[in-house]
Amino acid sequence: MPHIHFVELPVQNLKAAKTFYETVFGWTMTDFGPDYACTMTGTVDLGLQGDKSEAPAAPLPVVIVTDLEAAHAAVSQAGGTITKLTFSFPGGRRFHFRDPNGMELAIMQADQG
Repeated sequence: MPHIHFVELPVQNLKAAKTFYETVFGWTMTDFGPDYACTMTGTVDLGLQGDKSEAPAAPLPVVIVTDLEAAHAAVSQAGGTITKLTFSFPGGRRFHFRDPNGMELAIMQADQG
């Protein structure tokens, strides 16, 4: 069943953001390169995007699905607008879209295995 898998936040200072969330909530953040870190709880996780060229303008809900191509087609057929074409990242593939009200979300499919 598709569900929100994580929320990605734009951050200006990744180190400061990691320290904040680790201190306040006791979360462990895993680094994925110099500009990205996230929790790895397996429930709804938090991603911190420190690369200004990749960061969303606002918090970005990411929905996980088992068939990315079918989700892409469904978004388009329902009137959504694709804002970022499908790309790979450590752990899977995703694309971004805006719903008919302008809210940006992403849909991802995890790597199999």
